[in-house]
Amino acid sequence: MVAKGTARGRAATGTIAGFVLRLARESANRTQAGMAEAMGVDLATWQGWETGRRPLAHVKAGALLNLRRRLLALGAAPPVLHLLDPAMDADRVLAATIRPEPHARHPLADWVHTRDTAHMIAWALDGTIPPPLTRREVPGRRGPVAKAPLLPAPDRGMFFSRLRDTAESALRAGDDGLLLHRQALYLCSYDQAPEATSWMSHALRTRRDLIAAHGWTPHWAAARSTAVAIARLGDRRPLLDFIDRSLAGDDVAETANLNYWAYWLGSIREPQADDGFMLHGPTNWEPVRLLRGLTAGLHQAPAYMDLYIHSLWALLTVNRWLPLADPALADGLGAHTARLLDLDHDRISPRARRELSSVHYVLRGTRT
Repeated sequence: MVAKGTARGRAATGTIAGFVLRLARESANRTQAGMAEAMGVDLATWQGWETGRRPLAHVKAGALLNLRRRLLALGAAPPVLHLLDPAMDADRVLAATIRPEPHARHPLADWVHTRDTAHMIAWALDGTIPPPLTRREVPGRRGPVAKAPLLPAPDRGMFFSRLRDTAESALRAGDDGLLLHRQALYLCSYDQAPEATSWMSHALRTRRDLIAAHGWTPHWAAARSTAVAIARLGDRRPLLDFIDRSLAGDDVAETANLNYWAYWLGSIREPQADDGFMLHGPTNWEPVRLLRGLTAGLHQAPAYMDLYIHSLWALLTVNRWLPLADPALADGLGAHTARLLDLDHDRISPRARRELSSVHYVLRGTRT
């Protein structure tokens, strides 16, 4: 029994990054043996990296940098290589939750995770393919091969159980545990089991007082995550209330929202240690990249449609020139907004409909 548990522990440490490494190798059209030879390592080492038995996170920084550059030179797909960092971050979150070390701080307490990391975690928990990989061509293989770095069912159950404990402990820590509680609670919403949904619904609704606050408060980021997580469970009302009370019409909150999106969607590249960047963060992020991310999210995440629409409206209100920077994107977004405006009124809130009309007007105005 000990050996079996240890094997699961090793797998949880480097499984996701190892799987991404395998995809990178396959995108370069190399076998394991051929890639090991090209990298100057023995086959067992390469296989250990791909299976997670030898986690990439344990490779020295210089050697890992050389590995990535060599993979790129050999033809590995850049979008796949880009996922190595969030994959290692996801492995770290999973390992720290499933097998916490005594007196060690949880990684979610000291770093604001990104959308790519969240996608990697979801991939390991429910097999959802991350958007950057959905159109990837899968090469033919001999025999059964895993299609996702899915954790064994016992590990998935343990992850969610301990993550719920972590969220509750962080809440008791007050402001010092605010970041950990916010992020742990958000990831808990990935568990769709009936008992987990019941716990999640109760935990989120006890935080409704955050959503009721008007404009910017020190707990604004927690309120935003709470409203989004409730929307994931199928209840849009708290998110609509958050937009009306804690976002719309407050310049500080609107700036914080765009800063958050910029980080979440990759326009802010620098890692952030806490939520303070939303209020005082960098101002030199790329608005075109953010426009692309929000446009993609409008297609991919219908549960958060109202928040995406409001954020697009805010971004284009401040940067009316943006459609000119990517005419093809603007044309596609214009067509999509027209389709959304034709939806039944109960699918989009009155505020979202007004803002969507404004977005459509800006897009049409810059193209004529």
